[in-house]
Amino acid sequence: MAHVGVQRGRASRAVRTVAAIRTAASLRSVALLTSGVLALPALAGCSSGDDASASAVPQDIGAAARPQVADGGTLRWAVDAMPQTLNAFQADADAATARITGAVLPSLFTLDDRGRPQRNPDFLEKAEIVQREPKQVVLYKLNQKAVWSDGREIGAPDFVAQWRALSGRDSAYWTARNAGYERIEKIEKGANDLEVKVTFNKPYADWRALFSPLYPKDVTGTPDAFNDGARTKLKATAGPFLLKAADRDKGTLTLTRNPRWWGRPSKLDELVFRAVPRDKRVAALADGSLDVAEIDRPAAERITLAERDKGAGRGNDGPELAHGPGAAITPASALRSWAVAHGSDEERADSEVRARKQTREAIERYAQEQAGLSGLAIRRSLEPAYTQLALNGSSGPLADERVRRAIARALDRKELAEIVLKPLGLPAHPPGSHLALAGQQAYADNSDALGGQDTHEAQALLADAGFTPGGARQKPGSTKAGSKASGANADDDAKREGAEGDGTYIVGDDKAPDRPGKVTYRVGDRKVGEGPYYADEEKPDAGSGGDDKPGDNRPGGSGPGSETHVLAPARAAALQEIALMRQAEAIDDAGSGHGARRQEEVHRTEAHRKGGAPGAYAPKGTAAPAAAGGPLGKDGKPLSLRFVLPSGAGSESLRAVGDRIAQMLKAVGINTEITKVADDSYFKDHIASGDFDLALYSWPGTAYPATDDRPVFAKPEPASDGSLLVEQNYTRIGTDRIDQLFDRAAGELDEDEARDLVRKADARIWAAAASLPIYQRPQLVAVKPNVANAGAFGFEAPHFEDIGFKKAPSAAKDAETSQK
Repeated sequence: MAHVGVQRGRASRAVRTVAAIRTAASLRSVALLTSGVLALPALAGCSSGDDASASAVPQDIGAAARPQVADGGTLRWAVDAMPQTLNAFQADADAATARITGAVLPSLFTLDDRGRPQRNPDFLEKAEIVQREPKQVVLYKLNQKAVWSDGREIGAPDFVAQWRALSGRDSAYWTARNAGYERIEKIEKGANDLEVKVTFNKPYADWRALFSPLYPKDVTGTPDAFNDGARTKLKATAGPFLLKAADRDKGTLTLTRNPRWWGRPSKLDELVFRAVPRDKRVAALADGSLDVAEIDRPAAERITLAERDKGAGRGNDGPELAHGPGAAITPASALRSWAVAHGSDEERADSEVRARKQTREAIERYAQEQAGLSGLAIRRSLEPAYTQLALNGSSGPLADERVRRAIARALDRKELAEIVLKPLGLPAHPPGSHLALAGQQAYADNSDALGGQDTHEAQALLADAGFTPGGARQKPGSTKAGSKASGANADDDAKREGAEGDGTYIVGDDKAPDRPGKVTYRVGDRKVGEGPYYADEEKPDAGSGGDDKPGDNRPGGSGPGSETHVLAPARAAALQEIALMRQAEAIDDAGSGHGARRQEEVHRTEAHRKGGAPGAYAPKGTAAPAAAGGPLGKDGKPLSLRFVLPSGAGSESLRAVGDRIAQMLKAVGINTEITKVADDSYFKDHIASGDFDLALYSWPGTAYPATDDRPVFAKPEPASDGSLLVEQNYTRIGTDRIDQLFDRAAGELDEDEARDLVRKADARIWAAAASLPIYQRPQLVAVKPNVANAGAFGFEAPHFEDIGFKKAPSAAKDAETSQK
């Protein structure tokens, strides 16, 4: 699945999206959005602590030392489709673009197996911040051997041209992203030709993400060259391979060894990327026309069966296979078929004869494929991406955060993860973070901001939102509890209710305090209680919209200058909002200087540690709807949500998870209408356009969450033409506070503080309950058993020069001896 990028100003729909295309390992692709085993290590961790040590599933690549890898050969590697462009910074760049550019272009920093950026010594001798005040200055010292394939030295002119193309200042360049480049003030040559000095006009923590890949100035120097010149060819490259030929009719792109490469020479003579759709890969692997191919679970099961049957002597000349197209033929059905084929009804007999022939051919073809699959190995790990349940909060029941939280409490995420991962022998720990994966330094399990599965809490939340077993038969306007949704455009209604004094809860007498203290909960003029209020370390900037408040998660919220902070139009909602944000504050400040104090002030009971404090999300004492009372409703309408899923082959696991989610929601009274749509329209016509209530799709992990994940969770903003700019936030839920935390993290040069800000943002994202991570996606790769250093890479970037074919055991032993 490849991401669809829509350039700003070009969208004419009411809802516009701008997809920020990521480069190299962090490239976002539409393939992530639609496949069941979609195109990242086990997630474990405790809330609020330093979870960087959480275990990660290692990569599985058939690792072999270079002396054990033969020199020469051609390796054929499956990709989903021929790349539409070789310019990784254009909107239609995809996973194939990233794979190819990784082999032929400079990447100054690459990711290791824990998703951490590491200096690439083939291109950089050193790269570091040499000045922080008054402006950030980064000095790159290039490898003195680094040259383009045309012999020209890699240097400052290439950096300057790429910065100007991607800075966003010249609209003639058709770019998909400019994150980071717009913060650069100037680029100069350093003390010599091997030094490049980059000065930023604004601090940028993710500076290591820049200039990877780095294009020659011939590609980025002019709009025409950038827009069209690098779509199908690259005149100059700088990597272990260079582009030899592209044949779109055959669907192949061939790379060959770069004779000017100064690093370790590539083991392979050629590397051929071949476009093979996923449903055709089993046949291609069986006939030997592929050496490496990412596969789905059904294909992996077939390879496993082929190896088992080979050991049992089944297939071909042995006993018939117990699976495949012949497995459904029973003696009785075979006898009936024979009788019809030899019966007196000639028309039926002819039809049956043709059907029998087709069945025999299918059985023979299947058996032949199984024989070809029997020698393959399956390399498996967890991909650096997670699949989430997305809740569209732009309108309808999901605009009410109580309903979103009820859905979160209704789901057993571990059980859902096991549906996909347990049959594959992979650990099934649901992700605890939206912004980092297990093993990464920024990882912390912040899911306590919502709590674990709890049917009673889910039902209480729904009851508080006004959904009752008899609600579908009520007349509109008769609901009392929680009748006002806190979704889009609810703020004005809430303020009007507050003025009339009919149940609106207000924090503070006039405004929220700017330091920790107590606030008063009121209904109109009546005081009903007090509770703690925790101010953030910094007050929001003027005009920012303040901290998280209902109405703050969409355009039209209660922005700056509001003297009262209306939390919700009902007593129950006010208390649950206070409790929820207290938990988010406690989680996002754990580990910081305020952590111990906050932990004392926010008492966590044993019940909370097991899945949320009673009454923290729906007030204690809120009546829950009867479990056996059937579906819930409100104001004469049943509570029913449209659940959109892809229908294509390869999405079986995704649909299985969707079906189980529907069952879990039904148990608390929420009906789901599952709609299965074609894969090619799933993202474009449903996710991006907002035509769904619930959907499953994936986001890749990244080493740079402050930059790469901000558009995924940014608060939607109204555009000048009246449309809604959602960037990549397809749930349409966001807050000013989350945006502020991302912005602060992106500009924080202290790595520990930047990591803490990312964790705080994640706690707020959990509290918004619009995105529920379910499982980290499996990565299954079929390879010929003699393929070395290729397979399920996980986070780590491939070392293309080390990929090849293992030597025969005797030759490998001799090579190892000679090395000693």
